[in-house]
Amino acid sequence: MTGNTSSTTSPDAGSGAARQIAILILLAVIAGLAVGLIGGAFRWCIQQAEHLRIEVFAFAHDQPGWGWLIAIAVTAAGATLAALLVKWVPQAAGSGIQYVEAVERGEEPPSALGVLVAKFVGGVLSIGSGMVLGREGPTVHIGAVLGAETARRSRRPAADARTLHSALSGAGLAVAFNAPLGGSLFVIEEVAQSVRARIVLPTLTGVAVAVAAAWIVVGNAPIFQVAPVPPPDLAQVGVFAVFGLLTGILGAGYNRLILGFLTAARAARRVPPVVQAAIIGGAVGLLLFLDPLGAGGGDPISQGLLRGESLVPIVLAATLVIRLLAGPLSYAAGTPGGLFAPLLAIGALWGALCGSLAKLILPEVANTTVVVFVLVGMTAMFAATIRAPLTGIAVVVEMTAVATVLAPMLAASVCAILVAAALRTRPIYEDLRERMLHPPAVRPVFPPRRDRP
Repeated sequence: MTGNTSSTTSPDAGSGAARQIAILILLAVIAGLAVGLIGGAFRWCIQQAEHLRIEVFAFAHDQPGWGWLIAIAVTAAGATLAALLVKWVPQAAGSGIQYVEAVERGEEPPSALGVLVAKFVGGVLSIGSGMVLGREGPTVHIGAVLGAETARRSRRPAADARTLHSALSGAGLAVAFNAPLGGSLFVIEEVAQSVRARIVLPTLTGVAVAVAAAWIVVGNAPIFQVAPVPPPDLAQVGVFAVFGLLTGILGAGYNRLILGFLTAARAARRVPPVVQAAIIGGAVGLLLFLDPLGAGGGDPISQGLLRGESLVPIVLAATLVIRLLAGPLSYAAGTPGGLFAPLLAIGALWGALCGSLAKLILPEVANTTVVVFVLVGMTAMFAATIRAPLTGIAVVVEMTAVATVLAPMLAASVCAILVAAALRTRPIYEDLRERMLHPPAVRPVFPPRRDRP
């Protein structure tokens, strides 16, 4: 009897699961449309804000003696207003990806709709004013919020809201970089860390609809324009493996810088977060005035290097060091903004620097263009810090429309992860999620005064 009962109920159970997945797919279509239009609008607003900032900074450079004050005021104002939004909506701080992962693991509830507004406006203010932050963090969180809100308004259970929260986060990443495969892999590899029909099918659906909708707003061209890149020789894969080992060291150090700056900001608790954001914004604004390549999201740097623009090694090294410090400093301000885009710019600079030096001392790469090192550097840096190598490779390939260097990308990414893990650093979003859930105890930089007895 038991066997007969089991056999007769299993088709019903299977059809019930299929029905549930079909409902999730339908809701992913609705949410994906919203993510594409709102995420595309977010990208467009940031582009307009950056164009306005460039014009204002050009005016500042034309002013004798006091133009640098304009630059400081612009970025400080953007960071301050963004920090005020975070004060009212704390979940809007930082990237948001760590919060998306916490929701997937059942550690936090899905974000409310108000987070979307704070992420959108705060992200435009902070990123548009020149902070060294990426657009993808807020877009990922916006996508997740819309996914969960669609489930809630459809009166679906909490488990469905959590599933769509994760699935549509990938749609947000896909819209930010016009990278549908990268957005899909992000959910599977980084957020859910699982390949199940219940998560994969809504993710693919939401990503496809979101990217198509975003094309209406921002077009469908790749983010970076890159000339055809010939594939490197098989013998050079070993060179890129060594390059990956070195990138692992850099990535581990960068993760520690991010955590260190966050700890320092938390230790300075007597300085209100809004004031900290204003000070950091002012410093970044001055940096932008002195060196436009040293601040901002980093897309102009990556685009220039991918076009083959040559910079002398000393300039590459100086810009790399500046951005290695400016990125964590900007993130410590707590304003909305992500880590991916600045990471890619660091990887591009690191690749260009190592490629330029390698061509001078290694005969086997003499005929390899520096652009190959730039592409591999972007993926290896992503792998070392995020520990999601397939996502990183997919994102870079889709952003550049170059798929001829996959073997060096894979070799360098694997080596970078091995070294970063050997140096006892965890994936950056794992650390950030842990800090969010259990803030570390720190000694204040300015301890309160005690009255004498």
